Amino acid sequence: MGQNKNRKNRADRASEKPSKNQEAKRTEREVEEKDDRRLDEYGQITLENNQNRRKIQLLTIIGEVEGHENSSGSSKTTKYDHVLPRLACIEDDASVEGLLVLLNTSGGDVDAGLAIAEMIASLSLPTVSLVLGGSHSIGVPLAVSTDYSFIVPSGTMMIHPVRMTGMVIGTAQTYEYFEMIQDRILTFVSTHANIAYDQLRDLMHNTKMLTRDLGTVLVGQEAVEAGLIDQVGGIREALKKLYEMIKKGRR
Repeated sequence: MGQNKNRKNRADRASEKPSKNQEAKRTEREVEEKDDRRLDEYGQITLENNQNRRKIQLLTIIGEVEGHENSSGSSKTTKYDHVLPRLACIEDDASVEGLLVLLNTSGGDVDAGLAIAEMIASLSLPTVSLVLGGSHSIGVPLAVSTDYSFIVPSGTMMIHPVRMTGMVIGTAQTYEYFEMIQDRILTFVSTHANIAYDQLRDLMHNTKMLTRDLGTVLVGQEAVEAGLIDQVGGIREALKKLYEMIKKGRR
């Protein structure tokens, strides 16, 4: 009688304990939920189901690049305080083999945008960017910060002088400060793209294209011909290029 009761208790405990298959499914589901949260909150996900099992980190820079001040709740933003720690983790993670940056941004905070661009440019792993829709204003340094850059045929890049919101004091020092900020942008872009500083400055102060503003808009192939972007292409070409760079190893 006692033996039968013990057997029954062991059988009940065994039925309560999840099987290895159940545990594996639960773990897989938890990983998928975590990836979904990261994609929703930060626009970041890991691509690793490709043919060669390369581990690629995907980073999206969408909407307005948000700096020290929060944008309105209705605006789509990329928060630099989320992106910078993630880039540090990517550099420190030996399992990550490459970074793909997707851009569709209207610009935003200059300091925040340059901070992200400098971080991307200093990574030791291969990096590729792809401009989708547009990469305007401070999005230009972000687009050229990678080792190789692509733009889709309908993608646009807008280069214009620095603008500031709020009260501006009309003194010589204020304009000198504007010039200093623009110099930082021009120097970074000309250093990381195939375009000269003076040529880029001329595009920034162009008065012939925009009737109510200064600047230049380049579409697809025009951005390549100007030397800002390396090649016209889409996601297929961008990933193919990144795989080729990974084969050659870290830079």
